Amino acid sequence: MNTDIEPSQETQNEWNNDPDNWIWGFLYYNPKDSRLFPPKRIKELGWTINFANPNSVFLVIIFITILLIIGESTT
Repeated sequence: MNTDIEPSQETQNEWNNDPDNWIWGFLYYNPKDSRLFPPKRIKELGWTINFANPNSVFLVIIFITILLIIGESTT
């Protein structure tokens, strides 16, 4: 699939509603979806991270590192 082409809203909704794209019901993992922040299953609850996107791993590592640094500086 060419990642330069933005999938339709209908395709994005199908991906979001497909239970095979959700690990343990709350971790979104869809290699076909290039979005880093897709909506959660219940869209009113905000956004989640697409763990199939390679940038998501980098983002999570940075976030955890920042939390550890802040935690160490407050003790």
